Amino acid sequence: MYQADSSRYETMEYNRCGESGLRLPKVSLGLWHNFGSNCDYENMKAMCFTAFDHGITHFDLANNYGPGPGSAETNFGKILKEAFGAYRDELVISTKAGYDMWEGPYGNWGSRKYLIASLDQSLKRMGLDYVDIFYHHRMDPETPLEETMEALAQIVRSGKALYVGISNYDGAHMEQATAILKELHCPFIINQNRYSIFDRTIEKNGLKEAAVKAGKGIIAFSPLAQGTLTNRYLNGIPADSRIATDGRFLQASQLTEEKIACMRGLNEIAEQRGESLAQMALNWVLKDGVVTSVLIGASKPEQILDNLSVLKSAPFTSEELENIDALSLPVLNR
Repeated sequence: MYQADSSRYETMEYNRCGESGLRLPKVSLGLWHNFGSNCDYENMKAMCFTAFDHGITHFDLANNYGPGPGSAETNFGKILKEAFGAYRDELVISTKAGYDMWEGPYGNWGSRKYLIASLDQSLKRMGLDYVDIFYHHRMDPETPLEETMEALAQIVRSGKALYVGISNYDGAHMEQATAILKELHCPFIINQNRYSIFDRTIEKNGLKEAAVKAGKGIIAFSPLAQGTLTNRYLNGIPADSRIATDGRFLQASQLTEEKIACMRGLNEIAEQRGESLAQMALNWVLKDGVVTSVLIGASKPEQILDNLSVLKSAPFTSEELENIDALSLPVLNR
């Protein structure tokens, strides 16, 4: 029977999420990969236990995480039932809806019908009465933003979520969502977006600036750019790597000679700091205090422990940040 480590909160840092009362761990665990129906269940449990034993209280899911869709929630629900039930009030559990989930016209995007139905399904899969954060997963170009935001507000009023968030929005739409949700007295507290040394979209589309202005938190996913900001691909493509075994999100063609040279240069800066490339990349995302939490993914418990080394990272010097930009920006701008 699992029993959490009594010292689990001693080393973790917890940041206030924007101007809300909720605090999130500096490092959160995402279940995007490696919690699907094709994954080892005992390894999933070990990763959850390792995370929680080291103060990671936030577990992030979505309706379509797997593979197949829904299986990450089902497996996490099984872990909750078997081991985590006693710790529910110490956990922040989030899920999302917005991408294609079931056949027909009602299983995608941002309609009121889809969002409410999807969360009901998610709660059943996880065996929960509520989630702590429910996100709209992506902007919908056809559904009025007012309808989507009213659905989020109704979800909170129904008691099925404590807070709401939006994911993959740009700055302009985030500002509109903020205004609507403020009028509805809905506790919108967080934005989830891709952010890394190799992906600075939220700096270009106004999201990062708008979040600061509105007092909303940001949680960053893919901070290691699908493993390209680790030592994984510095010397070629390993046979057991995600590129070789999956290929859905990172292809070999993306690892150009120029990008590999950049990765090696970044690794040299990390070594000079006494850090791994992954540790430095996570610290870069968190460097200015705007990002509340960084979402890590893992395929084994040891990777979680490695990523937690970011908690020991020293601040960057201005020279280090300039050198990181000098290496990475030319690659991004091509």
